[in-house]
Amino acid sequence: MKKLSLMIALVLGTALMASAQRYCVIDTKYILDNIPEYKEAQSKLDAVAEQWQKEIDAKFLEVDKMYKSYQAEQVMLTDELKHKREEEIVAREKEAKDLQKKRFGYEGDLFKKREELVKPIQDRIYNAVQKLAAQRMYDFVLDKAGGVTVIFSDPKLDKSDDILNALGVKKQ
Repeated sequence: MKKLSLMIALVLGTALMASAQRYCVIDTKYILDNIPEYKEAQSKLDAVAEQWQKEIDAKFLEVDKMYKSYQAEQVMLTDELKHKREEEIVAREKEAKDLQKKRFGYEGDLFKKREELVKPIQDRIYNAVQKLAAQRMYDFVLDKAGGVTVIFSDPKLDKSDDILNALGVKKQ
């Protein structure tokens, strides 16, 4: 009988603790889409990425022209000249791939530029979320825009507009 009473008390205690947890849902994509500075930063990133991509495409086009020229002249070249031209083509292709990696690779120039332009905005959002969670005593803040899958959320739990208000941003 004591065991049964203890088990019932444990189950009720756990249920009360679980129901006592407070949480809310936000949508960071929605929040970011309503922040004008984010749109500006994204436009700048897109412009820089497009410029860098054109630069890389030009290098690969140059490699392609060199290769086609080599193929056309290959029969008339000596073995030594063939080898020299092949090395030039391979070197130029490596140069183009290295530039591509430098610009778009992991922790490349685009990553650094994104961090420079977008991270301050993300930090402001994070600080606003932290402040809201502390003020309203939320135990959890779920983001329905990211990797966390939220199958259903009551719209009254979505506090994205509160975050925008805390940031001083008017909805668009």
